[in-house]
Amino acid sequence: MTELKQAIKEKARQLGFILAGVTSCDPPEHFNIFEAWLSENKHGTMNYLASERSRIRRADPKQILPECKSILVLALPYPPLSQKKEDEFQIAAYARGDDYHDIIPPRLKQIVEFIEEQIGSPIASRYYTDTGPILERELAQRAGLGWIGKNSMLINPQAGSTFFLAEILLGIELEPDEPLTTDHCGTCTRCIDACPTQCILPDRTLEARRCISYLTIELKDEIPEELRPQMENWIFGCDICQQVCPWNRFSLPPDSAFETKIPLPVLTSDLLLSSVEFNQRFKNSPVKRSKRRGYLRNLSVAVGHNGNEKDMQLLEQAAQDEEPLIRTHVKWAIQKITEGSQTP
Repeated sequence: MTELKQAIKEKARQLGFILAGVTSCDPPEHFNIFEAWLSENKHGTMNYLASERSRIRRADPKQILPECKSILVLALPYPPLSQKKEDEFQIAAYARGDDYHDIIPPRLKQIVEFIEEQIGSPIASRYYTDTGPILERELAQRAGLGWIGKNSMLINPQAGSTFFLAEILLGIELEPDEPLTTDHCGTCTRCIDACPTQCILPDRTLEARRCISYLTIELKDEIPEELRPQMENWIFGCDICQQVCPWNRFSLPPDSAFETKIPLPVLTSDLLLSSVEFNQRFKNSPVKRSKRRGYLRNLSVAVGHNGNEKDMQLLEQAAQDEEPLIRTHVKWAIQKITEGSQTP
């Protein structure tokens, strides 16, 4: 099976995956940390993480695929992180190209088909990228792809953390790779110090309810008012903890599918995007996950943060939007700019 494993890794490399490792189907050793995180409601409104079915499956990969004997873990690079520019609205680097949910699964399917060709018979399999009920970063660490950093990201010493993870559960036995057990974060606390909402916790987990990525993507309701001033210019996702990480000086060139395709820079005039215009602009982008109401909510907060009086006319127009969530955040932005203009 050693030759087969090497052939699989070579096939993965041909498909653009920069890292590949194999681990067993044993239950994750740190599931108790995940359970404690849920019990403290640090997952916010992401209730799909806390469902009984989800927890049972995350506790044991064989609950997902009873025939599972090995797990292949892979990494595909997205664009390096751009440095933040003053007053420019920010979209996380991973979301500027095509949606990885559309790009990665077909490649995983190709790997499964390749394995079946090599062994001459169908095999039981299941594959995911970000959507499966598994603790993928722990599996990746166990498969030797990196260590879990203080910002909870998986970090590889030759590739940083700017990559997507994907997993294939396989009904064949492959020799596991050695896990990466060394912590290379050392005494560095750059990510913790740089996080404007202080969401990074000492146990290498996040307080999701304070994380800018959660607030701009997962949260569907109003952004807590006390956190709005701390969100800076981020309107979809956040790269701050990765931007300051020294290991990302080793980030690798992105897969061409993830090179920037959406029009940038984002302009304040996006506050007046119609539903049709929003859908057209972000048709193949992860940004569509936020829906128009979430995107304009986020943009309103960023406009308020920038505090430019020249944006008031657009804000006043946007304050007439038919969506209550948008109106609420636009009015907050108007108030912030008004207060700023009155400050001596």
